[in-house]
Amino acid sequence: MELDDGHGSETVPPGEWKPLLPEEVAAGARYSAVWAVVLAAKGIPYRLEPEHDRWRLLVPEEQLVTAMQEIVLYEDENRNWPPLPPQRPTLDAGTYTTLSVLVLLAAFHNLIRSDLITVAGSYPDWFSNGMMQSAKIMDGEWWRLITSLTLHADLSHLLGNLCIGGVFVVLLCRELGTGLGWTLLLGAGLLGNLANGYLQPATHSSIGASTAVFGAVGILAGLSVRRYSQLKKRRWAVPVATALSLLVLVGSEGKNTDVGAHFFGLLAGLLLGLLTEVLIGRYGYPGRFLNLLLAVCSCLLVVTAWWYALQL
Repeated sequence: MELDDGHGSETVPPGEWKPLLPEEVAAGARYSAVWAVVLAAKGIPYRLEPEHDRWRLLVPEEQLVTAMQEIVLYEDENRNWPPLPPQRPTLDAGTYTTLSVLVLLAAFHNLIRSDLITVAGSYPDWFSNGMMQSAKIMDGEWWRLITSLTLHADLSHLLGNLCIGGVFVVLLCRELGTGLGWTLLLGAGLLGNLANGYLQPATHSSIGASTAVFGAVGILAGLSVRRYSQLKKRRWAVPVATALSLLVLVGSEGKNTDVGAHFFGLLAGLLLGLLTEVLIGRYGYPGRFLNLLLAVCSCLLVVTAWWYALQL
């Protein structure tokens, strides 16, 4: 029976060979092919010989203690590697909540189109007061960053955002919970509108939830990028490439499409997704109470923004 030694054709020091037993390293330890690599890296001769249904790892008797120390050190340093992903609590996927919000958005579109809502005895100009206008945002009318997300030009504009956006929002809430998911979605839409308003001409204006929709795409991509990079996988660029492809295929079509809003929404979402995954890795997923609190704060922010808008 031929024996494999760790130095190939090199001369192995004479003397008795002793087996390196797993139970001598740590309770529950098992033989690993990596051990042979560790010994080879440290210049310690070794041999592998078959024994029943496994292989025995042997080292020269005079180097047994050194070999044991190296293996113990390796096992200690790699005991918890790769790190386990943060433990996920039982999250409220919020599918029905998400669908309810989307229905509410559709109902809001119909109500303001039919002029059924009056404020101080008159019909407000919802679009003039709520649309994203670069000059007015730069003048301090911050609420337009949010109110513009709830306005749509027509039924096809609305349905496009509800159908496409609904899928990504449901996925996002399943991943992070309803409260955190909607908070990040609103944050991505707000930041996307802010960046777009700052860089566009003063006369630029836009409406629609598509900024937040592409924000959801960016958030999901950011979460995946961070996870792949932590696991040392080269696929970390795939989510970004997928998001950009979606932007090109869907977010750049149409005569009145605001490509800048879509791009900055995607970019804001990507950054928020990366930051969120870092915080989750450090502090864990938010619990039910925090998710509920975030959901309430998001709703209040939208209501407050429209309250300011209607004061005009």
